[in-house]
Amino acid sequence: MEEMSSQVVVDALGLLPMGCYLMTAGYNGQRSGILVSSVQKCSDSPSLICVAAKKGHKIDPLIRDSHSFAIGLIDPGDRMVRRHFRFTDAAPKEHPALGDDDPYDSFETHMLVTGSPILERCETWFDCEVLRRVDLEAQNELFVGLVVAVEHQGVRVTIDHVSSDAN
Repeated sequence: MEEMSSQVVVDALGLLPMGCYLMTAGYNGQRSGILVSSVQKCSDSPSLICVAAKKGHKIDPLIRDSHSFAIGLIDPGDRMVRRHFRFTDAAPKEHPALGDDDPYDSFETHMLVTGSPILERCETWFDCEVLRRVDLEAQNELFVGLVVAVEHQGVRVTIDHVSSDAN
């Protein structure tokens, strides 16, 4: 009976939105990225998103120092991004050792507002300032990001939260 109950929970949780996203951050000349599977809109006004990332992830120090991150929606058929940005926990290196490849070397990148790297090959990006970081008593932690810029299908929009809050 307990096995059946466990499967019901797994099946029910499987109905919640999941995908494959690239979470990136950059600070002081360093950049890194990890794959995450749980990203959710949590507010329209102001525009907020919530990201669940495994604790101890390799971009943690960059998010902490820059107070920002970006989330890119990965095309389900894009195996190259998945191969270069794995679900790994290694900390970013200030000076990579010989043979350590920068995963961004294979991609054209740019930045929007925060300095987080944006891959040209992903059609949708959310550039965010960290509004809250929640340490859960679980394998993941949550980041709530205030969306300061969006890039979707080549169109870039910067969000001015000061003037939008006044309306």
